[in-house]
Amino acid sequence: MSRVGKQPITVPGGVTVKVAGRVVSVSGPKGQLNWEHPVTAAVVYDDKAKVITVTREHDTKQSRANHGLTRSLIANMVVGVVTGYEKRLEIYGTGYNCKLQGRTLHLNVGFMGRRRGIGSQFELTVPDGVEIDIEKEASRGDTEPALLTVKGFDKQRVGQFAAEIRALRKTEPYKGKGIRYKGEVVKRKQGKALAGAG
Repeated sequence: MSRVGKQPITVPGGVTVKVAGRVVSVSGPKGQLNWEHPVTAAVVYDDKAKVITVTREHDTKQSRANHGLTRSLIANMVVGVVTGYEKRLEIYGTGYNCKLQGRTLHLNVGFMGRRRGIGSQFELTVPDGVEIDIEKEASRGDTEPALLTVKGFDKQRVGQFAAEIRALRKTEPYKGKGIRYKGEVVKRKQGKALAGAG
């Protein structure tokens, strides 16, 4: 048995689960998620005990992998519709900033005249089911980074959009400029010394 897959999923109050064929639907205070599980897995929901169990039909390597995957993704769905997920991002760099206008996220990360967008401005449309919270905008002369949070009840969408934002300007190792996850450790490098120095 898969160590992950064999663990039952406890469904908290306020969450509704439906299993129709291979489609699992989970709805709660934050929203509703639907997912079609692999054919090698079987999902059963006990409404009285409020427990979801996942089993597998075969013992092949792929079937064992799908067993654990199915359990993990359904557990993520349950957590998502109850508490949601979030990714916090920091934007380091002089003049680097972020603003939200409607469902469009504007990012200024130092690509004046070299990348798409208006000047140094990137414009990203916020996906459905995802919310952006600008916790702190950078001001002129501010040494602290701009800070934004990507929130939502779908773990995959939140992670994907946060990764797309970060990929626009990955942190460079010399001055630490760029976009990084909050708490992410950036391995710094020392710049080349001037010729003849020392």
